[in-house]
Amino acid sequence: MSRIEVIGLGAINLDYLCEVKELVTDSETLIEHIKATPGGSAANTIYGLAKLGIPTGFIGAVGDDENGKLCLKDFEAVGVDTSQIQVKKEAKSGYTLCLSDKLGRRSIYVSPCANSLLDQDDVKLDYLNQARIVHLSSFADDKQFNIQLDLVKGLPNSVKLSFAPGTLYALKGMKALLPLLQKTYILFTNQEEIEHLTGKDLTSGASKCLDLGCHIVVVTLGKGLALESGGVFTSYIRHKDKEYKIAPREETWESQPETTGAGDAYAAGFLFGFLKEKSLERCGQLGELMARFAMRKAGAREGLPSLNVILSHC
Repeated sequence: MSRIEVIGLGAINLDYLCEVKELVTDSETLIEHIKATPGGSAANTIYGLAKLGIPTGFIGAVGDDENGKLCLKDFEAVGVDTSQIQVKKEAKSGYTLCLSDKLGRRSIYVSPCANSLLDQDDVKLDYLNQARIVHLSSFADDKQFNIQLDLVKGLPNSVKLSFAPGTLYALKGMKALLPLLQKTYILFTNQEEIEHLTGKDLTSGASKCLDLGCHIVVVTLGKGLALESGGVFTSYIRHKDKEYKIAPREETWESQPETTGAGDAYAAGFLFGFLKEKSLERCGQLGELMARFAMRKAGAREGLPSLNVILSHC
């Protein structure tokens, strides 16, 4: 087996995607469509990289139930090494309930289950040390967060840390995340997350993260955001004293896109470009392209393209 280039560590969930007429509070509405699909932030990114032909592996935990088997099978179908995914006996696999309405609004509820059973002994440093990149995302419980804090202390300089904190970790604040941020080579957030994390706006927040030790800060901006400098951009990238603003492709949406996993897909495209030694601007363009494919179909993974498809659109 070839050397594994990117290894993910994070939650593994089955996502229950519910399309509702409208999001309500203290009321009721109709579920118009429901779909179950494997998910988890780092897991989605690793899946996307595997579809692009990158040798990948994953560390995490599932239960010994049908949902766990489904999540493992989905990884194995695209060649992800699952040898370090622990199957926890008599446990349920993690799941999320994702509600979305026709206005593009979303609510996500997480039940970690087996993810909260991942132990320190389940994370093998020798396995991680073979990688060029280790990609982390959030867990719901402090136990696994502390495992990640200990993990980064042992990573050699030859392994670059990629970190997507998500809302759960961003809300912990800068002080709690400082040991991770100091070791992070590439930080992936969206606009809301970086504002939660730093208490500053987009550009000032990115600068703050660089000051703390991050080498590259990537902020995704959804379908597009008008910045003060003019123009509409789908992501903002900072590296040292340089910034890159990635404009959307000319394609327009015929309907409201399904955004579950779009940020994870962006990270997959960006990391693919980074591994291929592309410019940061080109990495951002590849991320934007992957995210657009992801949003064409419901769920985080079904719309993700193969390498041949990506190359045909470049």
